[in-house]
Amino acid sequence: MKRRIFSRLLTLFVLVVVLAAVAVPVTAQDDTVIKIYASWPLTGGTQAIGESMQKAAGLALEHYLADNNGEGPAGFTVQIVFLDDASPTTGAWDGTIEAENAQRCVNDPQCMVYFGTYNSGAAKVSMPITNEAGIAQISPANTYAGLTHACETCEEGEPDIYRPSGEVNYFRTHGSDDVQGPGAASWAVCLGFEQVYVLDDTQAYGKGIADEFARHAEEIGLEVVGRSSVESTDIDFRALLTDVRASGATLVYGGFVMDSGGPQVIQQMDALGLFSSGIKFMGPDGLASASLFDQIGGAEIANDNVYLTFPGPLPSTLETEGGQRFYNDYVEQFDEEPDPYSVYAYQSMQVILDSIARAGVAERGAILEAMRNTTDFEGIASTFSFDENGDSTLAGFYGYRVVDGGFVEGTLVTPTTHENCPG
Repeated sequence: MKRRIFSRLLTLFVLVVVLAAVAVPVTAQDDTVIKIYASWPLTGGTQAIGESMQKAAGLALEHYLADNNGEGPAGFTVQIVFLDDASPTTGAWDGTIEAENAQRCVNDPQCMVYFGTYNSGAAKVSMPITNEAGIAQISPANTYAGLTHACETCEEGEPDIYRPSGEVNYFRTHGSDDVQGPGAASWAVCLGFEQVYVLDDTQAYGKGIADEFARHAEEIGLEVVGRSSVESTDIDFRALLTDVRASGATLVYGGFVMDSGGPQVIQQMDALGLFSSGIKFMGPDGLASASLFDQIGGAEIANDNVYLTFPGPLPSTLETEGGQRFYNDYVEQFDEEPDPYSVYAYQSMQVILDSIARAGVAERGAILEAMRNTTDFEGIASTFSFDENGDSTLAGFYGYRVVDGGFVEGTLVTPTTHENCPG
């Protein structure tokens, strides 16, 4: 019954899904419509993650309408325009496409919020565009610290180089890598590892988090016995992994996402016998998806060999009433488990709708100001506010082991976890 009600609501309040760059006409009859342009990969190596986030964002809108007698925020009809920023050739995010997506939002007077990106490198492209236009941008996945604040491993001039107007217009509802990387290193110490070989994919996210991991590892006595960067197009890491074995490392830390080499590293570690010899793999949130198992050739390869960190509880473990509603309705509607990042797609969409409601008008500046003043917001993962940088005030990360084809034993990890390791 609930599904039929949602379907009727969606018929009344159109949820526009655009999987390619198809122009959306603007007419005088549409003056009550607010558009949210979303941009992340919907094809390629991260397709499963992108599609799950897409479904979660739509579900957040469904729930809002159901809770408000079918009326959108401030009486507006909200349409989500989903754009794919992945290259049809490489399957990875593409800077030119991302810039075009952001510019489409800027050029559409009905676009009030830019929802994205998934890849932190892509955000570096779109942020200056939306900032100069005075449009709120909110990410469901970016974790690179330099997008919002300076850090020890950030590039010079960050984040000001993404803010040509001098104002903050970019937000995220989860933590950043200057917490995740050191937290992972601290957790590795608690797991008993003493030597680690660090890899990265040279991208903003992958290299950034690997740098943070390596920096903190050295500070707390976890020896970094090797460090290598590989291009995203490389898929044969056998020579590199031979060096890993010779280094004496018992852990490989990899700063990767799905389409930048992470699955291949795990797959080839298994093929070369590194796992059977006791060498394990640890990676960041960019690999924390059930779709990883399909890409490496089966969950059994990862069982007891792979450790991953993620900025919060997994969908099935959400304890809030809203979180449980999200999880149950998602599984019922789509007959699948939601990807971990669908939690933040849903939660970010909640913030967007709330900001429109509080602004009360279809004006970019008013909606941006409302989002900037988000305080004590009750999301499905946590209650948080945005600080002066656009970061969430609650930014915890959890460490997960892969056992029996799933992520288990979520452990809260921080840069000081090694000082009092959990039992």
